[in-house]
Amino acid sequence: MTKTPDLIPRDQTGTVATRAISLDTTSEIPASPNPLRVVGRGFATIWSVPKARIGVILLGVFVLVAIFAPLLAPYSPTETGFGRSQDASLAHPLGTTAAGQDVLSQLIYGARVSVFVGFVAGLLATIIAVLIGLSWGYARTVVGDVINFFVNLFLVIPALPLMIVIAAYLQNGGLGMIILVVVLTGWAWGARVLRAQTQSLRSRDFVTAAIFSGESSWRIVFREILPNMTSLIVGSFFGAATAAILAEAGLEFLGLGDTTTVSWGTMLFWAQNSNALLTGQWVLLVAPGLCIALLATSMSFINFGVDGLSNPRLREGARR
Repeated sequence: MTKTPDLIPRDQTGTVATRAISLDTTSEIPASPNPLRVVGRGFATIWSVPKARIGVILLGVFVLVAIFAPLLAPYSPTETGFGRSQDASLAHPLGTTAAGQDVLSQLIYGARVSVFVGFVAGLLATIIAVLIGLSWGYARTVVGDVINFFVNLFLVIPALPLMIVIAAYLQNGGLGMIILVVVLTGWAWGARVLRAQTQSLRSRDFVTAAIFSGESSWRIVFREILPNMTSLIVGSFFGAATAAILAEAGLEFLGLGDTTTVSWGTMLFWAQNSNALLTGQWVLLVAPGLCIALLATSMSFINFGVDGLSNPRLREGARR
């Protein structure tokens, strides 16, 4: 009868030899990602897209102009006495308005209002959209039906007539009124998009594991689901900011804002009242209109790079 070889290592006394294994638990736990490194990697991804690169440069120029407006503007935007409706000259490169104010100085100071309203209103609208969209997409109770009713209500009502009605009721409220109107009319679409993505992530394995581990609903939503929607939220912010810039200019042009402030919208309002096109001062309409278009275009271009954060196939120049 053949004896099978003993494959278990034994020492000289015949006992099973044991091997000391050192477990380095610290090397097995992945280190938490550095937020600065994550932001830098995301910016590098956006910068790699040519259209997004143009958008970042344009937006940076407008932000710098808005910050350093007192240093860049040759005159005060409300200063008069330069002569009414003068043509372009060395002292006034873009001419003067019908009230005798320097057009270039008003154009530079007007960037402050548009950039401020765009970023603040876009941020507030995005925060509301995130809170409502994520809770709406995750909840499976009657609360979700109630939120669904209000979101569909704001989506069905035309945004422009609603903004005009609210702005006319709250007339002479300043920039705060315009920001409030833009936020009230601009959060519903982002909430709808985030709700659809939340419903898609709700059935994933990592969410199911968090539910079985006893995590609370708010912790699952904001610790498990929210980090996977970063690019979508950033894109929603730039979309809301673009809509806010256009809405602010439109309300100011209709005379529903504070006409005493200096902004690109009020420049269009006063140019229309003074019949700038009929008098040949087309620059009073073209200059602020072009700045509004370029600022909105810069944020739209940045969205091309933001799309590449979540879907590498959308990155321009990507190779398989």
